[in-house]
Amino acid sequence: MTKVKTAFFCSSCGAQSPKWMGRCTACGEWNTFVEEVIQKESRGGRPRTAGTGAGVASSAPRLIHEVQGDVLSRVPSGSAELDRVLGGGIVPGALMLIGGEPGIGKSTLMLQVAMQMQDQKVLYISGEESDMQLSMRAQRLGYSHPACYVLTATDTATIFRHLEEMRPGIVVIDSIQTLTTPQLDSAAGSISQIRECAAEFQRYAKESAVPVFLIGHITKEGALAGPKLLEHMVDTVLQFEGDHNHMYRILRAAKNRFGSTSELGIYEMHDKGLREVANPSELLLSQRDDPVSGVTVSATIEGMRPMLIETQALVSSAAYGTPQRSATGFDLRRMNMLLAVLEKRCGFRIAAKDVFLNVTGGIRVDDPAIDLGVICAVLSSSEDIAVNEKCCFAAEVGLTGEIRPVTRIGQRITEASKLGFSEVFVSKYNMKSIPDNLNNINLHPVTRIDEVFSLLFG
Repeated sequence: MTKVKTAFFCSSCGAQSPKWMGRCTACGEWNTFVEEVIQKESRGGRPRTAGTGAGVASSAPRLIHEVQGDVLSRVPSGSAELDRVLGGGIVPGALMLIGGEPGIGKSTLMLQVAMQMQDQKVLYISGEESDMQLSMRAQRLGYSHPACYVLTATDTATIFRHLEEMRPGIVVIDSIQTLTTPQLDSAAGSISQIRECAAEFQRYAKESAVPVFLIGHITKEGALAGPKLLEHMVDTVLQFEGDHNHMYRILRAAKNRFGSTSELGIYEMHDKGLREVANPSELLLSQRDDPVSGVTVSATIEGMRPMLIETQALVSSAAYGTPQRSATGFDLRRMNMLLAVLEKRCGFRIAAKDVFLNVTGGIRVDDPAIDLGVICAVLSSSEDIAVNEKCCFAAEVGLTGEIRPVTRIGQRITEASKLGFSEVFVSKYNMKSIPDNLNNINLHPVTRIDEVFSLLFG
């Protein structure tokens, strides 16, 4: 009888140790080592190979320009938003990991993608739902695919046997935490099981050039469950996020070996699944009959997509000794910096007032081009004077109170023009990069905050 062997793995980085240690020597985290049962002998499943790339079919050295001649074209997923985030489509042989909170719509998104790829044989493997539940969900979504197969299994040996028989074009795993490999004796969801199952699917994807989607759970801290090594093994890490109180869902790429990580995909959750939002600016802007103070619209850029977002600010007298500062969808530290600029450089007394800031739509914006819009929203609420609803802002604010230029100003102004805005406040130093065909837009080149205040409020 083979003796059972155990080892200790760091739950943060996946480092292995023969004994328990209080502090991981690889990543420096404390109390992260857990004991897992390991089995060195292979007892089924796919044959084990050393290294992450040892299982690739072509292991002989080749000239890089010769390899580039064999590059396969991307496969469209049927979802324009997903293709944008991936960089133009699905790369053959890519291993992609998508994570998000429970109930956010990960399984719904992947099932929709599987049903929309009509020209591909798709295998949807579920370890959490039965085939009857998947069929009911597909009927509710209103999709029909003649070559979409479902498999309810958690053992990787069984899964790979079906993969060799079917030879699908796309594989979806829901989820990686539910799978187990017969090579290990540990329970499903453990660090060793997740690492080994992901390695098996990585070898399968590289050998067969079949794209594989892995759906992953997240921890209560918001990180992907399992070892950090899992994110290093995959080619793409997608984050599906959103607020349960809002209908919008945002797809971001935290890692992408085949494209940019700055792209953004926006979906809208309905009773019949996820709907792609082609023009998010119209949905992120509120509709109101009367002008309200403390509301401004700014032009931001997410990846290659220009968007207009609405910023709401509320400034009131502090009821307690210490003023409150709160920001939703915007960096709180940057908001405090902008308030300090207003206090020091422009003479506005806001230090003794509560300031609350909100970016509507449940999205988070890190673009510094909305600085001027944030400041104008705060000043509008402080003075209780509404900003013209046809005004848009696209400029960064520096620590000296100057209005700094931003990149791709032409795309921002064009997006504002499409949505009916007639005035745009920009930096004076951006004027040389603005195209000449914007005749229906009244541009206000400014250099300091006091100039903006005079133009807006007199």
